[in-house]
Amino acid sequence: MEQLTPRQIVAELDKYIIGQKEAKRAVAIALRNRWRRQRLPAELRDEVAPKNIIMIGPTGVGKTEIARRLAKLVDAPFIKVEASKYTEVGYVGRDVESMVRDLTELAVGMVKGEKAKGVQERARELAEERLLDLLLPAPRMATSGFEAAEVAGATTPAAETREKLRKRLHEGKLDDRTVDLEVKDRAVPMVEIFSSSGLEEMDINIKEMLGNILPQRTKRRKVKVRDAQRILVQEEADKLIDMDEVRSEAIRRVEDSGIIFLDEIDKIAGREATHGPDVSRQGVQRDLLPIVEGSTVNSKYGLVRTDHILFIAAGAFHVAKPSDLIPELQGRFPIRVELASLTRDDFVRILTEPQNALIKQYVALLGTEEVKLDFTEDAVREIASIASAVNHSMENIGARRLYTIMERLLDEISFEAPSMQGATVDINDAYVRERLQQIVKNEDLSRYIL
Repeated sequence: MEQLTPRQIVAELDKYIIGQKEAKRAVAIALRNRWRRQRLPAELRDEVAPKNIIMIGPTGVGKTEIARRLAKLVDAPFIKVEASKYTEVGYVGRDVESMVRDLTELAVGMVKGEKAKGVQERARELAEERLLDLLLPAPRMATSGFEAAEVAGATTPAAETREKLRKRLHEGKLDDRTVDLEVKDRAVPMVEIFSSSGLEEMDINIKEMLGNILPQRTKRRKVKVRDAQRILVQEEADKLIDMDEVRSEAIRRVEDSGIIFLDEIDKIAGREATHGPDVSRQGVQRDLLPIVEGSTVNSKYGLVRTDHILFIAAGAFHVAKPSDLIPELQGRFPIRVELASLTRDDFVRILTEPQNALIKQYVALLGTEEVKLDFTEDAVREIASIASAVNHSMENIGARRLYTIMERLLDEISFEAPSMQGATVDINDAYVRERLQQIVKNEDLSRYIL
């Protein structure tokens, strides 16, 4: 999917996100530049730095949704983190390098999943043989050469029984039978203590080190054949996958095409010296700077260079401004795009147009109970008007307000749906006003309900 043109990327995002064309164009160009860079000569390729982006706009206008949909468009490691979760080195909290480690972990999972598909058939065959061994233990070995020759040259009753069991296994007739299965015990108490204390962030991975020193623990479990088959296929696939190859491929993907979405960056903006809870904001920015500029992070899978990871930052910037970031960090985010607040007409489109539109979701959900919802155009406009009015009179939370309003509107139908099979419910503007108008008029009640 990385070969998509900017116009095609915008068209794909348009299927799920209303408006915000400037932001869509910016991320589309940034993605296409990743593809272009890969086709440059080696000596020039390393000189082309990613053009990092800051998306500015109030909550609920599509910043996170653009990033989330972007992740599905590109076959690249992608992670969303919140800047406010990190603290300056020396304070309690996560250090900024952990976002690169998390991205690498995710990339290893992606590559491992792809490799697993390639060995799935062989893993299934090996798992089937192990399962048949559990269902029918192998016969006692022959004690003499003559007996061995007889066993080798003829079909034994045990072999016939094994083939019969195989046939029944394929037909699903053994799914509910129980077998004793020996599985790895993943819970190593000392390892868990170190993990919970946050020491896994150290350059030396304590968890992996202790896991190698301590003996591998196993335990026997009674499981049904269908579950045993799944466990054994996973074990056999893990054995067939070359983890060294997985690690090197995962690191390559992170370095060449990784994307980090850094949300709530406005929460760490501010250059003035402060005391108390805000004391580490400027420190977090300074810690973040080398990661964004390009440095080497030590992970348990190896060294990871961040020079060509694309960073997309986002924030509401109600109080702070992008210019409140330290100058060095501002320079590493050359592209700024502002997302517009949503209007009533935007809410109408959000309710009806996208492939995952809220009205389509509720119609499908209640359709599972054989209840048909029929929304009129007047009803959709009324819902949009109420959402816009509530956002204006209280906190503006953008499109997220629609989730609360729709839940309140359809609360009674959702509750009674199992006893309404075959019914058709017309949702018109009068029904919307009846269910919501009183709450909207009572501002105190609105603050708690909407």
